[in-house]
Amino acid sequence: MDRRIDSQPGRLARLGFADATAAAAMVEAWAAHGTADQIEAALARLPGTADPDLALAGFNELVRVRPGLFADLEANPEFAGRLVAVLGASVALNQHLAGHPDDVDVLLGSVERRSAGDLRTELLSAIDADPWSPTPVAARIRSDDLRRAYRRCLLRLAARDLTAADPLAVLPDIAGELADLADGTVEAALALARGEVAGWERCRMGIVALGKTGARELNYVSDVDVLYVAEPALDDAGEPVCEPAVAIGIATKLASALSRVCSAHTAAGTIWQVDPNLRPEGKAGPLVRTMASHRAYYGKWAKNWEFQAMLKARPMAGDLTLAGEFVDLVWPMVWRVADNDQFVGETQAMRRRVIALLPAKEANHEIKLGAGGLRDVEFSVQLLQLVHGRSDERLRLRGTFEALEALVDHGYVGRGDGFDLGTAYRLQRLLEHRIQLYRLRRTHLMPEDKLNQRWLARSIGLAETDELMHLWRATTRRVLTLHQRMFYSPLLEAVARIPSAEVTLTTEAAETRLLALGYGDPKAALRHIQALSQGMTRSAEIQRQLLPAMLTWFSAGPNPDHGLLAFRKVSEELGSTPWYLRALRDGDAMAEHLARILASSRYAVDLLLRAPKEAALLGDPQGLRPRPGVEVLAEMRTASRRHDSPAEAVAAIRASRRNELLRLAMADLLGQIDIPELGTALSELAGATLDAALEVASRGVPVPPIAVIAMGRWGGRELAYSSDADAMFVVADTDDPTATSSAMTVVSRLRALLSKPGPDPALEIDIDLRPEGKGGAMVRSLASYRAYYQRWSSTWESQALLRASVGAGEVALGEELLADIDRIRYPADGLTKSQLHEIRKLKARMEAERMPRGGDPGRHVKLGPGGLSDVEWVVQLLQLQHAATVPGLRTTGTLEALDAASEAQLIGLSDADALRSAWLMASRVRNAVMLLRGRAADSLPTDSRELSAVALILGYSRGESTLLVEDYRKRARLARQVMDRVFWDQP
Repeated sequence: MDRRIDSQPGRLARLGFADATAAAAMVEAWAAHGTADQIEAALARLPGTADPDLALAGFNELVRVRPGLFADLEANPEFAGRLVAVLGASVALNQHLAGHPDDVDVLLGSVERRSAGDLRTELLSAIDADPWSPTPVAARIRSDDLRRAYRRCLLRLAARDLTAADPLAVLPDIAGELADLADGTVEAALALARGEVAGWERCRMGIVALGKTGARELNYVSDVDVLYVAEPALDDAGEPVCEPAVAIGIATKLASALSRVCSAHTAAGTIWQVDPNLRPEGKAGPLVRTMASHRAYYGKWAKNWEFQAMLKARPMAGDLTLAGEFVDLVWPMVWRVADNDQFVGETQAMRRRVIALLPAKEANHEIKLGAGGLRDVEFSVQLLQLVHGRSDERLRLRGTFEALEALVDHGYVGRGDGFDLGTAYRLQRLLEHRIQLYRLRRTHLMPEDKLNQRWLARSIGLAETDELMHLWRATTRRVLTLHQRMFYSPLLEAVARIPSAEVTLTTEAAETRLLALGYGDPKAALRHIQALSQGMTRSAEIQRQLLPAMLTWFSAGPNPDHGLLAFRKVSEELGSTPWYLRALRDGDAMAEHLARILASSRYAVDLLLRAPKEAALLGDPQGLRPRPGVEVLAEMRTASRRHDSPAEAVAAIRASRRNELLRLAMADLLGQIDIPELGTALSELAGATLDAALEVASRGVPVPPIAVIAMGRWGGRELAYSSDADAMFVVADTDDPTATSSAMTVVSRLRALLSKPGPDPALEIDIDLRPEGKGGAMVRSLASYRAYYQRWSSTWESQALLRASVGAGEVALGEELLADIDRIRYPADGLTKSQLHEIRKLKARMEAERMPRGGDPGRHVKLGPGGLSDVEWVVQLLQLQHAATVPGLRTTGTLEALDAASEAQLIGLSDADALRSAWLMASRVRNAVMLLRGRAADSLPTDSRELSAVALILGYSRGESTLLVEDYRKRARLARQVMDRVFWDQP
């Protein structure tokens, strides 16, 4: 025996006990209380507990004071497992059992959940109060009996929790029983209060549970939030037995006595604090009010957060009928709080304040209040409930667990997000429970030291502290991500701004509302709404959430009817995909952006309906950025090389171009790209398209290298949506006599393939700026271009060549030609008088001949006074006159050349600003008209509805279309004045 004991410390050290020598001494003393086999069996269970040393010390104490413990453990293995689990997880319950060893017996029987009624009966019986009486009474001296009975119930509950196969799965059940235990405890405390307060019979007092207690999701140690309501008792005739003020005075004494019973610290321990501070006016308000007082307060004075607090309200104890009347009073008000325009913003601000007020040393260890903690989950769920629960009664639930499940089931939260949020919430609640159970103290802080992290990790089944901290941090990061997306969702704010009465309407009322929102055909709009939202599918559920906000967003656009119809078409195409509705519901601003696009632009809608999947670009923060031309070209070439047929290959190229046009149009409509960036992107897209299509058109044709010289707006990298691609084609010099004819075949095929009617936008190639214009050869060799420009080029060609740049094809060949024409477009001596006269004559003829008959020149943004043409001709004149001596003018871009002219003081700063402002506005108007109509136009619309729509696209408010016209005319007038002085040389 001595030899075995001598080796015991080493053995116990290997089993994980920190103080093996002390442990060996304890085990040696057990020999007087059990057999060797019983001792070994008990000892074998201890290392598996959360804190083996704590379990050993507690077990050792029980061995001394609880006769027959080893025999009971041997006879009942389940009892043994429960006992050691409790001893290893809670210092407080160790102390309780040491002082009340007979309470170990509660672990011998079943530890399954007991009903709220059974718990109430047990607690009232413990203080010798009649559990069957509607107003049980107990002597105040029995308060310690209540505390001991509470600990026994808690002991049984903790044993079930700590021995559960899956503690996360049983957590809602544990939290529910803790709330039931709180209900019974408050009822028993009220019975004790009645034994203390004289005249209690003269009042009826109902106690309402709030917070986690009201939600039936209580912690082990938490303030129990309550609210009191009282009325005078009634006599047999149904008349009050006293004045309300008397009843309130008595009830106030009862509430104070009840609170003392629960919060007092005695030799029997303590229970928890009763917190009545969610009552009207908080700590400054009366502790108890009558129903009339509550009705007046919540009807007139209550703030938004006070209604949010009532989301958890339920009858708890005392006069349950009276408590139920209070809940019935406030419950409908809870579901109207989101009608307040400030509600969402105030709720978000309140959460931010909580984060900001956390002590810096605790912020990184807060399970409850820290970023990504329990409060973020609870606030997110409550906000979704309060906004959507106005119209959907299925969300009117008190508990976070059940509410989150309902939000997922009915499509308000995605399944994946709901699973992540629910799992994280359970884990964080489990950690909170284990930490509180250890000392039965109210705390929400993760331990900072390794020793305490170790027992916490072991208490939830993890072996390593690092694994615990990694898991906790991972859940906080995930919760924070989901919280920020849900809690600050534009969709949520938009739905919250819609009054409750308008979220669900009768057909007639809905038509009236749609007409008021600006829908021209409310009957058709209702048909679209019905088609989108009818049925019980998850897609229909999500559509019913989206539509109230979408309808409002559509109405903010120029054409809400068209937006709704387009949304229906896109949804019918994409509704079955796993990402579409989820992205609209959960995305930062995807739904609002899609609504704005659909209600604003036929051009964008036509592109989108050909490729609905491209709507996903709106859900990508980088989705609408212009892609580099080389990246687009690589994609086009890859797509075209999959097809042997030239027609199919170019169709793939055009499809890729369509997607890029849609990307740019959406970015433009959302204000994410400006005119210079858009012009560059459209020009690079044209270059990539011609480059990829040229490769296809050259298949099977032995042709020398071909370069495409970009001219006009393409060459200046200033393309608009409606622009053709002005171009010249040059083929490399060769001895092959068929080279030029082969190149002409390729170019003809290229133009035909790109302009062929089809599902995707055509790209017209305009070659009228080639030498000799329409009468000249379609393709020339490099030598032919050189010869022509040396002998026969006209002044207008010099001007046209100012925009020439390499657009596609063989870059080196194109650059060689450009080097040769620099002397023509940047003449060393500027312009002669005759050349200047010729340019002015050409400009005057163009204004006279090309202006549409019957149109208002003042509304024509291209050819009208102060329009695009005026600005560009002024700049080009300066280039022809001075580019030879001012290198900055040797650029193809209008704005770059204008900046260079201003810097060289060839034009005043104010004149340059006037030209720039007019050019930018004219370009924006031209693009906006194309976006709106889906077809090209160069004038401000004369139709008032179209003009209003263009104004909205350009950022003006509704009703400011005349301001748009005034702004344009003002800019054009100033630009024309500059034109008159600089171009026409008028004083």
